[in-house]
Amino acid sequence: MRSRTVTSVLDADRGAVFDLMADIERLPEWATEFARELRREGDDYKVVNGLGEFFFAIEAHEDTGVIDMYAGPSKDQMAIFPTRVVGLPGGRTAFSFTMFQGAEMPDDLFDSQYESLQREFTNIERLLAG
Repeated sequence: MRSRTVTSVLDADRGAVFDLMADIERLPEWATEFARELRREGDDYKVVNGLGEFFFAIEAHEDTGVIDMYAGPSKDQMAIFPTRVVGLPGGRTAFSFTMFQGAEMPDDLFDSQYESLQREFTNIERLLAG
């Protein structure tokens, strides 16, 4: 199983970064390729993108800065995408996002999703600038 992590040091305080990344309703603001559309169905959320429709959930723990994101074709087939928000000196914050390649996922799809995530980090930086 391969994994890839993207980390960015942001010019924003930890609280602002955590609030943005832990808020499922704000997902389409930064994950513009992954979450082209976000729909609520009862207590569940689904994202729609070029690959189809997927359940999506977030478990966030402000005290540790851990934000676990889950996505999958059904609620019992959710893959984890662990993220972490770490406060740094001077009011800056590191944000890390890890993705894992599933056993059935072709290498080219995993690589393209990683490239998409890198592009989406520019959205995060833009949203938190200034």
